[in-house]
Amino acid sequence: MHTINSNLSKKIITWYENNKRNLPWRIYSNPKKKLYYRLLSEFMLQQTQVKTVIPYFERFTSKIKTLKRLSTTSERKVLKLWEGLGYYRRAKNLIKTARIIVKKNNSVLPKTLENIKKLPGIGEYTGNILLALIYNQPRLGIDGNVKRILSRIFFKHEKKLNFKEIIDKNKKKLFNNNRNADLAEAIMEFGALICKPQDPTCKICPIKNNCKFFRSGKSIKFTKLNKTTKRNYNIFCYLNKKREIGLKKNSTLGFLKEYNLPIIKERSNKKNLKNWNFLCNYKNSISNKKLNIDLYYKFSKKIPKGLNWFSLYRNEEFIPTFTKKIFKRVENLY
Repeated sequence: MHTINSNLSKKIITWYENNKRNLPWRIYSNPKKKLYYRLLSEFMLQQTQVKTVIPYFERFTSKIKTLKRLSTTSERKVLKLWEGLGYYRRAKNLIKTARIIVKKNNSVLPKTLENIKKLPGIGEYTGNILLALIYNQPRLGIDGNVKRILSRIFFKHEKKLNFKEIIDKNKKKLFNNNRNADLAEAIMEFGALICKPQDPTCKICPIKNNCKFFRSGKSIKFTKLNKTTKRNYNIFCYLNKKREIGLKKNSTLGFLKEYNLPIIKERSNKKNLKNWNFLCNYKNSISNKKLNIDLYYKFSKKIPKGLNWFSLYRNEEFIPTFTKKIFKRVENLY
């Protein structure tokens, strides 16, 4: 059995009190604001770094100030505020969840993991962390930070540890001072600032004496960060004399799913480019993917099935940044 030292929580919380970052979602004046800020930040922080989220969170909350207001805000406006943050399904799920909480739950978050996971966009991790932060329940969100800290404490590779089992069996030692919300947040902060993926600052670590990794004086291999993948794509744009472009709603590309896009095909050795005009080559990055793009176009009165004409200058509907970059390049053809 993997036993956690009973002083671990106290040490991490004490460190957190003295070193925590001044993040905007930690500043609220009442319980309703707390629920809104925490819900919004957790949705934004899914698959996105803190430093990237901060300006989006501040802009979002300056325009939409309460959970109730969010529940009545149009999807178009929310997506516009989310623009550039990526993974837009999160924003759509956030709106759905806000509406359920406000209209069906009287602005109260469900208090059980079973019920909170019924809300759109909330899974095991987000459910646990929200229950800890909002209701001070004895829970941890098992993310990369928690896994990394426990892996180093026990000096074992992440794949060899059952983290849920470790937390369940050590509940009395972990959650021993009724500061469960502080611990849930502190351990994530600790993993981000001290027990980092690369170059952890072990010398100033308050729990180093409880850490087998530190005491070993050796190195250990942990789960590698996602490698950057490079892909080559051809993008084909149908244009007409009215300064419109043909876009489709769905894409088979997982990283651009269900948004307004032209025709995109992964480049192969066999290039069937007859009747297409080459416009330019450019590079783009999405998440951990680096895209090398050749952009082609043709003018046409008719539009292929599955595409719809869309004005290059119509901004009232949400268009992802990826597509807007294409707009800028084809605009030069007029």
